[in-house]
Amino acid sequence: MIWCLHGAVGMASDWNDFSARMAMAGHEVRAVDLWEFADGRGCSLAEFGEALCREVEREDEEPVLVGYSLGGRLGLHALLAKPSLWKAAVIASAHPGIGGEEDRVLRMAEDARWAAHALTGEWEAFLERWNTQGILRRSLGPGLADRGDLESRREAVARGFMEWSLGKQDDLRPRLGEVPCPVLWMTGAEDEKFRALAEEAVACLPDAWHCIVASAGHRVVWDAAEHVAEEIERFLVQRGCSPRESRE
Repeated sequence: MIWCLHGAVGMASDWNDFSARMAMAGHEVRAVDLWEFADGRGCSLAEFGEALCREVEREDEEPVLVGYSLGGRLGLHALLAKPSLWKAAVIASAHPGIGGEEDRVLRMAEDARWAAHALTGEWEAFLERWNTQGILRRSLGPGLADRGDLESRREAVARGFMEWSLGKQDDLRPRLGEVPCPVLWMTGAEDEKFRALAEEAVACLPDAWHCIVASAGHRVVWDAAEHVAEEIERFLVQRGCSPRESRE
């Protein structure tokens, strides 16, 4: 089964099109609602990784992880929480961690401002401000679910900004060598910052390679939906994770 983790200000239903495409190749997809882990309680990055592994272990003997942006960072924590559990992983547009303490403090302050806006501000204004960030401005992500439906979860979204801030994340580069499963790290060709971060992360992983997707930005999974699904399916077949192969 493929376990998909959405991004910040994202929804499990963002993966509907991806799920349909992968189903055509015989894969079962489980889109995880990250806000269930942040709803009404605190949940650190490490605690999320452990909790997801417990859930996956109860239901799946050969899980594959796919995580985008925030979901990619959370996914890395799941891979590190129980490295032997995962058969393969796809990480898209994710940050392996900030090294300097001063930069981490600044990021926590920035995420606290996003949390306040998500919790108390006018929702449409919050969404407009989020989508016009430089990193997302040229990557509108056609096929994403309607963020208006997320307003009722604004408390969990705000808690996610606080608990899962990049500023609270350790620099995971020194630990990526602990991940034994094959990893496909994907970035959009137009997302220069995260292309560079991906190169650094892939160099730290024992079995990984970097796929740069043309004509795509930060929201690479949705900017080039058909191509991304094809690349992921090719990766899974190459690494022996194809359900069709297992039936033959």
